[in-house]
Amino acid sequence: MMEKQAVSWVVERHEEIEALINRYPERRSAVLPLLHLAQEARGYLATEDVEAVAELVGMTPSEVTGIVSFYSLLHRQPRGRYTLTLCQNLPCVLAGAEALAQHLRQRLGIAPGETTPDGLLTLEETHECLAACDGAPVVQVNLEYATHMTPEKVDRLLEALRAASQEAAAPDGEEDDAGGL
Repeated sequence: MMEKQAVSWVVERHEEIEALINRYPERRSAVLPLLHLAQEARGYLATEDVEAVAELVGMTPSEVTGIVSFYSLLHRQPRGRYTLTLCQNLPCVLAGAEALAQHLRQRLGIAPGETTPDGLLTLEETHECLAACDGAPVVQVNLEYATHMTPEKVDRLLEALRAASQEAAAPDGEEDDAGGL
């Protein structure tokens, strides 16, 4: 019988994992911080990540899966680099969120829950309040708020996210004719 190979983030972050586990009186109490660590490493939680966390904290994979499915910030599918979450609660809807949702769907060419083909943007809509009603309509970019959004502001936001992504993708350490400036 073959021995199961460790997930790379478990090997690479072994000391951090042990420190997290040792913060709690019971190993299983570290399940959420370990799930966040795993998701940070891959961008989402694959089956092997859930199994690794379960083994680390002495739980079954189905117990950990139950926890993952409960929390909206834990994801089982690959996501874009940026997650755009549009609030669809009453104050945002009254301020124009429905039209904004249509604009986002059309501009991105995807439906809520989908990711753009380039893997950059995932669109979500929530009917749970994002607690920024004074800035309605609100779009959350990862965990940052963009308030008083209009179709024009959404277009500028999308351009800024694409530009930031292109800057981040530039090779490190390469010098250009301007000496790396």
